[in-house]
Amino acid sequence: MVTNWKGIIESLLFAAGDEGLTVKQLAHVLNVEQFEAEQITRELMEDYGKDQDRGISIVEIAGTFQLATKKEHSVYLKKLVESPHASTLSQAALETLAIIAYKQPITRAEIEEIRGVKTERPLHTLSAKALIKEVGRAEGAGRAILYGTTKEFLDHFGLKDLEELPVLAEKEEEFKQEEADLFFESFQQLED
Repeated sequence: MVTNWKGIIESLLFAAGDEGLTVKQLAHVLNVEQFEAEQITRELMEDYGKDQDRGISIVEIAGTFQLATKKEHSVYLKKLVESPHASTLSQAALETLAIIAYKQPITRAEIEEIRGVKTERPLHTLSAKALIKEVGRAEGAGRAILYGTTKEFLDHFGLKDLEELPVLAEKEEEFKQEEADLFFESFQQLED
């Protein structure tokens, strides 16, 4: 039986993202010896290095292997990041981000309960833009991921800390009641 180890390692490195994976982690997942995992990974690195048509490479940083974009493409990546279209968030992403900012740590199910719609895609977008991150796991069955905001969130919105977020009415009914009270008070003053 021939196993596509290179393809599997490529998938694992992609899934690991910026964290990367050590040879020990790769060997454990692949259920092979560490020297075999390292040899296959280095061969894959060579394959990437030889193929000039690829936009990514495998790099070794601080004892971990990671997928990375090629340096010669940095000018294009910079344009993408600086593009006005790259920084805009959809209404769904903004709503999801607001819920997380005010209610963190919070699970996806709790966010969906508040919004009334699925939030998988907005969560993915916010994570990709590093505005939110996994901050733990909820107790109980399934141990759902708890989300919270990041330092990048604070930087993006020019906040020193979460204390600077605008204060919201606790409940919509309280807000409506306050509006009604103000209206009634104003109306009474007109009659007097």
